[in-house]
Amino acid sequence: MNKKTLIFILIAIAIGGAYFALRKTEPVTVKTAVVERGEVSATVSNTRVGTIKACRRAYLAPATGGQVAELHVKEGDKVKQGQLLMEVWNKDLKEQVKLQEAQIKENQATAKQTCLMAASAQREADRLIRLQQKNQFVSEEQVDIKSTEAKAKHSACAAAHEAITVSRANLDFTRASIDRTLVLAPFDGTVAEINVELGEYVTPSPPGIPTLPAIDLLDVSCLYVSAPIDEVDAPKIKTGMKACVSLDAFGSEKRCSGTVSRIAPYVQEKEKQARTVEVEVKLTDPKDLNDLLPGYSADIEVLLSDKRQALRVPAEAVLDGNRVLVVRDDGVLEERTFEPGLSNWNYVEVLSGLKAGDKVVLSVGQEGVKAGAHVREQP
Repeated sequence: MNKKTLIFILIAIAIGGAYFALRKTEPVTVKTAVVERGEVSATVSNTRVGTIKACRRAYLAPATGGQVAELHVKEGDKVKQGQLLMEVWNKDLKEQVKLQEAQIKENQATAKQTCLMAASAQREADRLIRLQQKNQFVSEEQVDIKSTEAKAKHSACAAAHEAITVSRANLDFTRASIDRTLVLAPFDGTVAEINVELGEYVTPSPPGIPTLPAIDLLDVSCLYVSAPIDEVDAPKIKTGMKACVSLDAFGSEKRCSGTVSRIAPYVQEKEKQARTVEVEVKLTDPKDLNDLLPGYSADIEVLLSDKRQALRVPAEAVLDGNRVLVVRDDGVLEERTFEPGLSNWNYVEVLSGLKAGDKVVLSVGQEGVKAGAHVREQP
């Protein structure tokens, strides 16, 4: 063997050794989770942000236009049902009330006078009738005249009483007209906003032209969440189902005393947006209503079904096609496909394909890790 051949063989051996040395890699460090039994629930969440709303909210305005004469409340005031909030100028109507009251008194006096005269005429007619019956030279003509006169005066008495009724009806009409100039609280609540000032002219909102209400009144003692649910998920939801509410203003805290109180009977169709169904969730625990204000953004999570002791795997460990990477006892990854059941953002139920105690690789930090790779579990 010549010198050149020996050098060539040595170089080839060196290259081969380097190749196999570089090919041998260190085990990949991964984070694992154990397949175990626990609670798994199927839930449905809203597609767009929901809103906290008051059960009762009224946008109040007077029933008739006019100049604001009195504002009896200010923003933030708590009011009782029937309390006067605002008054439109109505002095002319109040004077009409005084006039109608005086007219009633006059009609009552006239009716009393007329009825007394009718009673007197009736007594005189009765006397003539008795004299005629005793043949006291009383002609039939005189009796007829007095009887007719008595009947006429009785009719005048009845007409006078009807005049009182008419005057009272006019008084009621005038008072009703005054009521149209008053804004009363329809329920106990809090004045959220006032959009008028003294002296301004207010009018009822004409059809098709939205205007700001004179007074915005809401009842904050009863609140609920209104949130849009995708039309695909809406048929799964029924009234009475339990629900959790989370609010951006309070971080990750969840309030789980909610129940589905209403499902809209129609699908909302808005331009360039997914079709949704409005679902309302009412919180039943008074503690969950603490610090809530109408207008807060909120999300709902409706519980469709629940299993307490289901075999489950973390949702972040599941790959496309219901696949997971299982760490075998020899430290080699094995790809398995399992049959899923209930699922949510945290866990997926395992019906078959995995068993309790299996270690699965979480999706966090597993980029580039494939089946057959040697791994070392992260402590």
